[in-house]
Amino acid sequence: MALDCDFFPVDEAHLRKEKAKARELRETQWWKNLRGRGECYYCKKRFPAKSLTMDHVIPISRGGVSKKSNIVACCKTCNNKKKYLLPVEWEAYLNREL
Repeated sequence: MALDCDFFPVDEAHLRKEKAKARELRETQWWKNLRGRGECYYCKKRFPAKSLTMDHVIPISRGGVSKKSNIVACCKTCNNKKKYLLPVEWEAYLNREL
């Protein structure tokens, strides 16, 4: 089910800078510990650590940044469904699914 989300993407410089920061965070012990917990932030299901992906709660394409407070570990299914949605849009999407 698609949501109608109109937004203006951020500029390429912001995307490049934040993606580079995210790549650096992937190498940190903080990320390894977070992923090592084995739980998807969104669906709360358990997964092998290696199968969890990094997700920006507020997507960088929507102005989010690559800081620990904006990054979560999630399963690929949830990450693919969430795409570029903001938390309030994601919640609305989930409520429609019920």
